[in-house]
Amino acid sequence: MKTKTLPLGEMSIADIYNGDKATYEVPIYQRNYAWEKDEISALIQDVYDAFAAKKPTYFIGTLVSFHKGDQVYEVIDGQQRLTTINLVLGALGISLQNRLTYRARKKSNSTIISIHDDTYRVDEKDIGIVRGYKFAKDAIGEIVPESCLDKFKMYFQDGVHLIHYQVPKDIDLNHYFEIMNSRGEQLEKHEIIKARLIERLSDDADKAKFNRLWENCSEMNAYIQQKYASDRDSAVQIFGENLCDFGSILDFDSLPAVADSTNKLKISDLIGCSRGERLKDEDEKIDTFQPIIDFSNFLLIVLKLTRMDKAGFDPTSFNLDDKELLREFDKVQAEDLLSEAFVKNFGFNLLMAKYLLDNYIVHHSNEDDTVENNPWKLQRWGRWEKENKKKEYLKNLDGESDAQHKIVQLLSMFEVSFTARQRKNYLFYCLLYLFNDSDWDIGNYCSFLSSLADKYFKDVYLVAENLNEINTPRPGSFDNAVLKHNALDITAYNDTLDFADIYGNGAEKSKGIPLFMFNYLDYKLWKKYADELRGEKTKEGSRDRREFFVSLGCGDFGLKVFEQFYFSRTRRSLEHYYARNLINKDGSDLTEAQINCLGNYAMIGSEANSSGSDWSPKAKLDHYLDASGKIKQVSVASIKFMIMMQMCKDNQGIRDAGQEWTFEDIQVHQANMLNMLFGEQEEI
Repeated sequence: MKTKTLPLGEMSIADIYNGDKATYEVPIYQRNYAWEKDEISALIQDVYDAFAAKKPTYFIGTLVSFHKGDQVYEVIDGQQRLTTINLVLGALGISLQNRLTYRARKKSNSTIISIHDDTYRVDEKDIGIVRGYKFAKDAIGEIVPESCLDKFKMYFQDGVHLIHYQVPKDIDLNHYFEIMNSRGEQLEKHEIIKARLIERLSDDADKAKFNRLWENCSEMNAYIQQKYASDRDSAVQIFGENLCDFGSILDFDSLPAVADSTNKLKISDLIGCSRGERLKDEDEKIDTFQPIIDFSNFLLIVLKLTRMDKAGFDPTSFNLDDKELLREFDKVQAEDLLSEAFVKNFGFNLLMAKYLLDNYIVHHSNEDDTVENNPWKLQRWGRWEKENKKKEYLKNLDGESDAQHKIVQLLSMFEVSFTARQRKNYLFYCLLYLFNDSDWDIGNYCSFLSSLADKYFKDVYLVAENLNEINTPRPGSFDNAVLKHNALDITAYNDTLDFADIYGNGAEKSKGIPLFMFNYLDYKLWKKYADELRGEKTKEGSRDRREFFVSLGCGDFGLKVFEQFYFSRTRRSLEHYYARNLINKDGSDLTEAQINCLGNYAMIGSEANSSGSDWSPKAKLDHYLDASGKIKQVSVASIKFMIMMQMCKDNQGIRDAGQEWTFEDIQVHQANMLNMLFGEQEEI
């Protein structure tokens, strides 16, 4: 039988949308565009990671089409990805030669066209496409540094590829769809890992115990104690009478058995259980939150924790990206370590890590971010004394203590700095610390987190060799700095600490300042308030309050900003207080280099940034401090920015119009902020 050449072709994004003439038509039987923020952000993050790693090519999947003639390709499979690519290109401002159309969907067609011809105003919009375009713009602003945006645009077009499979003309399309649909849902990676691990257990009772443990831990938006609550005896045995401790169980064999372990597990049981088939009445009782990590990435953290004390293990080569989940477990198997003892140890560590994650790491509540309410919670679930009765509910880890508030700020600072789930090195270090500290003392934990933040600042971000050409830490730089001989070392050793050499001072354009630096600085500013004024009834005009604001380099703008401050997840947009678009206008003598430095930068919510990117410093002052509610108050976003605006406000009336924010102000502000970071006076 003669072998037919497969109709496959490798195509770049540029080939698809700006190559040979083509129209890609989404047929009526395809569902509407449905990608959400997480999916779009993940795609852009993955492409940016490949770009930063200088990978020549990054593949993002397949496109299956049927050539109808006249260069019209009916999209059979891959329309969600193809539409997302189109929206990303629009968000990047890249014009397209080839069209994406939707058969018999007028709203979809007019919306996608309006995105690319600058009208973006149509009477009837496809809401899914509109949302996708906004998510793409937001994600680009959050993930791609402005300094490398042009190079990223080129990489997205030329370096990102997919495989285009053209269905042969003589194929029966109905038969093709039948084959595609008969595949059913494929096992997810973590389900494959679960099946592999359970195979290594020889006893059915252990298999049932491991299965229950795995399923309870996989519910990442619920407290582990509550997941065991359906079996009261087991919950008490593991978490104590008050359901808030994890100390009496020392290993997998000590875990309580499952009541009925006679039925052997089948793959179908694993799939059904993993995909959240739970009784409604159980779910309704569960306290839920927004998880900071998904189950696959969490499994990688637990695997790394499990391997840390094994001879020959190199933690710097371990990849926390869930795309590498199977490969990292393959390494364990290849090294002949996947024994029954290993599986039991991993299972116990999984349960303990989930308990620590739920009870000692911050979660984001299911509420929206607002000025009045910090959505980050550090709470334990258990049975507590209330109104002379034992009741089950959540309570703060350490009440309203200083340590409680500082831990919440530190953990949320790390979290908003490293939102990508494959970059949560900080979470691994926190869990490794808690694994090795059986007392879980709150004061010691707070000191550890503070030292870890200082370690990041000095030994990662102020060491030029750790940073790439846009000042983003290179792979392995965190582990190389924080882990010594497979143990935590959070002492900061770098004593050179020359900020300007790496990040600039206005003499030349900065190569980029990472998000962590702004978050760390805002934490230091909040901490100064917490240590000096929080809890005190310090009146305006008092000596302590005057000295506090003098040290910040500005007039008194009140303490409410500090009282309400938290690390909002929206604060991912880099703001030039003196906007780039104002250079060479209205008599300005500021240069590109002078405005691209720490003294003119602040992090701000993307909504506010998109509203005022072209405003003058004075106009921003008027708009961002507008109490009407049209723009969410910037106090949630950045203490540093509030200081900059107050400096501008201080200059009103004593300077000519348009001179409220000058390069001298930028220099003075940068010097004051470095003083906050280093604790000593820096030269201007």
